[in-house]
Amino acid sequence: QVQLVESGGGLVQAGGSLRITCAASGRTLSMYALGWFRQTPGKEREFVAVVRWSTGDRYYADAVKGRFTISRDTAQNTVILQMNSLKPADTAVYYCAAMNNPPGPVRLDHRFPYDYWGQGTQVTVSS
Repeated sequence: QVQLVESGGGLVQAGGSLRITCAASGRTLSMYALGWFRQTPGKEREFVAVVRWSTGDRYYADAVKGRFTISRDTAQNTVILQMNSLKPADTAVYYCAAMNNPPGPVRLDHRFPYDYWGQGTQVTVSS
């Protein structure tokens, strides 16, 4: 089991920045990827960014490329999402997700392969 705890959400004006952090604990040695998804009421949970835990390779949704940066700290078992140039459309609950080593090829931008989820942290961007 892997436990995930998000922190750092809040309210920010459009154009501002916010950083959210996910701390992983438990069986972290089996983690293959750690990422962020977001969800607004009535919509599907959507992919934001992900980092492969062993290699550091990073992938982003088109909607956040150039504005968001995901980074990892393998010593602290944390992943950080630095969000700049925030827009009201970025308002959502942001969820941290962890994936165990998969048996084969997997889509990192799909929510179904992820094995563990945090409780979420609210990010609100005012116009």
